Amino acid sequence: MSPLLHLSALGLLALLAAPVAAQTFTACNPLNTTTCPVDVALGTNHTYDLVVSAAGNTWNTTAGIIEYGPSGAEFAMKFRGDSPTIQSNYYIFGGEVEVWMKAAPGQGVVSSIVLQSDDLDEVDWELIGGNNTHVMTNYFGKGNTTSYDRAIWHPIDTPQDNFRNYTTRWTKEQIEWFIDGASVRVLKYEEANGGKNFPQSPMQVKLGIWAGGDKENDKDTIKWAGGETDYTKGPYTMGVKSVRVTDFSKGSEYSYGDMTGSWGSIKIKPGNSTIAEELNAPPPITASQRWNKLSPGAKVGVGSAVGASCLALIVLAAFYCVRQRKAGKRERAIADREFEKETSELMDYRERMAKGGFAMSSRAV
Repeated sequence: MSPLLHLSALGLLALLAAPVAAQTFTACNPLNTTTCPVDVALGTNHTYDLVVSAAGNTWNTTAGIIEYGPSGAEFAMKFRGDSPTIQSNYYIFGGEVEVWMKAAPGQGVVSSIVLQSDDLDEVDWELIGGNNTHVMTNYFGKGNTTSYDRAIWHPIDTPQDNFRNYTTRWTKEQIEWFIDGASVRVLKYEEANGGKNFPQSPMQVKLGIWAGGDKENDKDTIKWAGGETDYTKGPYTMGVKSVRVTDFSKGSEYSYGDMTGSWGSIKIKPGNSTIAEELNAPPPITASQRWNKLSPGAKVGVGSAVGASCLALIVLAAFYCVRQRKAGKRERAIADREFEKETSELMDYRERMAKGGFAMSSRAV
């Protein structure tokens, strides 16, 4: 994780850009309380092809807007304070995360792939927009920010110009980082301060872009990010074509057995993960697929039923038309009789007027 993110953990949040804090946040730290909610497990493996479709409801957009184009998900920083970020709605407990990503260009712009737990264990990839030759890997245990010597920079060609494969494999014994399938770093459990700083609690996956070079950030952070970010030259866009996530543990949810956050304290609830069931559920069957699954006899039966229904509708429509015509004839006949009656009365009135009958009737009254 970047120095900026760790400074926020030291209580300097007011000095930092708000979107940065949004990328590394824990709503409830199990090291401080036993009332934190359980973590929903992935419990399976799944590949998100973001060129074909959006990430879906197993991910949550925590900041900004994620757009989708021909090359997949687009995390575009369009103005100061913009920091498009998504995080998984599930956790993995040991596992592998593979991301095909093209880092955003731009001085001070940071593209991030983060695995993070509720108690602030963390495994990172961070790519600086102004650095087109190196990528950084990092890790932290339980939010320990007493030193910043864990980061390692790895040579890479044009990560802002091309999609590259960044993979993290995390087990109880070690964490390994890969670029395009080649291992670039291995961290053994005992190498992380005797295991105390080794990430070992269930983690979510987070992808996002943020401005390490924002002018309000700490000067050391701005220097680390390559200088101040010029928002007028944006938008700065990070692209993600696909994400593959594998959970090495199988269960429905994870919980903390105590307040140590150690690997052995994590409890795995047996059963099928609701997330796994959702991801592995077959797509809805279309009408044409239902039709194709019918036997020839069933198709004949359906056809006959449809034909009978259509015939019934035709007969009903014809009956309705005939009935309406008959009703119309009756109404016309009644109207004709009324017209003839009114006409007769009018003719009689005119005849009486001509004979002076009207005046005689008036005098009599």
